[in-house]
Amino acid sequence: MIKNGPFIVLVNDEEQYCLWQAEVEIPKGWRSAGQSGTREECLSFVDGVWSDMRPKSLRDTLANPA
Repeated sequence: MIKNGPFIVLVNDEEQYCLWQAEVEIPKGWRSAGQSGTREECLSFVDGVWSDMRPKSLRDTLANPA
């Protein structure tokens, strides 16, 4: 596990989050979630916003059954 920072928080279209080293190019399919800082600061942000680990597509399907 990489412990050196700074980090940024990324989010994808399925509303899944990850920590990413700030100096590394953001991979395709991901975008900044608007948070950067130490590993601990970024983990705290993710803990506050990512309350449902299920992908967005699954949540949407379960919320609107056919």
